[in-house]
Amino acid sequence: MLQQMYGRVRQFVRAVTQHMGEADHAFVRANLPAKALPLFYAMHPADQVHARNVAYTARALAGERGLPEELRAFLIRCALLHDVGRRRGDLDILGKVFAVLMMHYLPRTSGRLMMREGRLGHALYVYCHHPAIGAALLRGIGMEAEAGVIECHHQAASAGDSFVLTLLREADAQN
Repeated sequence: MLQQMYGRVRQFVRAVTQHMGEADHAFVRANLPAKALPLFYAMHPADQVHARNVAYTARALAGERGLPEELRAFLIRCALLHDVGRRRGDLDILGKVFAVLMMHYLPRTSGRLMMREGRLGHALYVYCHHPAIGAALLRGIGMEAEAGVIECHHQAASAGDSFVLTLLREADAQN
């Protein structure tokens, strides 16, 4: 529990202090097809930084584990796109803090609030359902394989999970 809280605090500090540099934007452009760039750049800047960090970690993990180049490129695309279901305006930094705390400490209240119209309910809904939202957006641009991984990235691990999904979860947990 304490380690998870430390990770959330570290994630918050990164969200308010880190920014994308030109080299990061070049990395994104080099690893995503043009049709996916609008989805990446529709995310809140803090989510872009998080996705970049996850992608850098995923690239390192793929190298350590000897993943073939084709799968490595696929993993990096998935890492960069794993949170595209959270778009700028849906869930800002404070909205995410609110959602994390509510879902942890008041899950039943969160479920009821999620069903109501309004900014708080919408933030909770997006926080909980962003993998499915992102997968639908990716399917809409023909990135079916990436959508299949992203849709599952917050689900509990199972024996049938692909190696890419396992590495994506590991990289996301480290960031």
